[in-house]
Amino acid sequence: MRFPSRKAVQHFRTGTNLNSSFMDLNIQPPFPIKKDFRIGVLGSGFIVNDCHLVSYRKAGFNPVGIASRSRENAAKVAARHAIPKVYDGYDQLLDDPSIEVLDIAVPPNAQLGLIRAACARKTVKGILAQKPLGMNYAEAREAVLCCERAGIVLGVNQNMRYDQSVRAAKTLLQNGTLGEPVLATIDMRGIPHWMPWQAELGWLTLRVMSAHHLDCFRYWFGDPEGIYCSTRTDPRMTFPHTDGICAYILEYKNGLRCVAVDDTWTGPAREGCPSAIGIQWRIEGLNGLAIGDLGWCKDPYTSASTLRYAAKGDAAFHEPKWSGSWFPDAFAGTMGQLLIALETGREPAISGRDNLKTMALVDAAYLSAEKKRSVTLSEIID
Repeated sequence: MRFPSRKAVQHFRTGTNLNSSFMDLNIQPPFPIKKDFRIGVLGSGFIVNDCHLVSYRKAGFNPVGIASRSRENAAKVAARHAIPKVYDGYDQLLDDPSIEVLDIAVPPNAQLGLIRAACARKTVKGILAQKPLGMNYAEAREAVLCCERAGIVLGVNQNMRYDQSVRAAKTLLQNGTLGEPVLATIDMRGIPHWMPWQAELGWLTLRVMSAHHLDCFRYWFGDPEGIYCSTRTDPRMTFPHTDGICAYILEYKNGLRCVAVDDTWTGPAREGCPSAIGIQWRIEGLNGLAIGDLGWCKDPYTSASTLRYAAKGDAAFHEPKWSGSWFPDAFAGTMGQLLIALETGREPAISGRDNLKTMALVDAAYLSAEKKRSVTLSEIID
């Protein structure tokens, strides 16, 4: 079993596990020793107000300024989270040489322009970009190359990796509890918090929710050889799109198969039918079984995820409990991994360069659905 370093252990946020040693499952991510990097936030929507900044304050990080398309809305968010400076717009914040880290939380079609602008100024040390990193693989690659040329460390906010049950599953895979993985599934029956910009862009699920699940499979098992994806529209959405309900299979060279169903319709749950909403994952190995239930889509969204796991010879499932949740606690993990990279000089745990493979999988899923065939990553990655 791989344990975190002594230095990292000193910086875990404690007090969140109720009846199981979270050190055994590595549920909590390591935090940086230096927490006072000056963070400038671009964006003031729900994800910033209810997740990023709530989590940063709990972790002891140092957001010092915020800018948004609406200065009025940015000021409200700043007042709630005790952020000392509100800028008149994005450019004014980017022009401030005292900002060391950018936290970008804007729609995907606006993100690359802000990354370019930050790279042109070359004043920040690090950027935490929102997922999806670009509108497509080509845009994501441009963002990565732009940051590399400017000497800016780029991390990506693939926050499902910091859900407690997802991290526990990674530990169970690494320490051999489950043995060689045979089959893994993610079954999402949930109605996400859709954003208005999705209607403008004409896409729904693959780049928003499926990007989480594709990245999670990569986190657990590495890169697949290819993907087969089938999609249909979500009857609830009135704007033109193709990727409403998505089903896909990731094929690995060693025989492992990862299967996901991303069902954003879930039946007429908003139209008068009793609902059965949830996100479950399952990993079956040669030696054991792990089953998780994500708390994100429950009411309230701060519900903790759950985990059951057992191996050959166990009399019953182990069921560790914790009080932390994916939303909002995971967001300290994604910012934390960038700050650790800045203080140590190592690559972020979720670097822009690594995230290109997740973006390639998303593009491969679209191509597979269009061509009705399996698509390899080599068809996307140049």
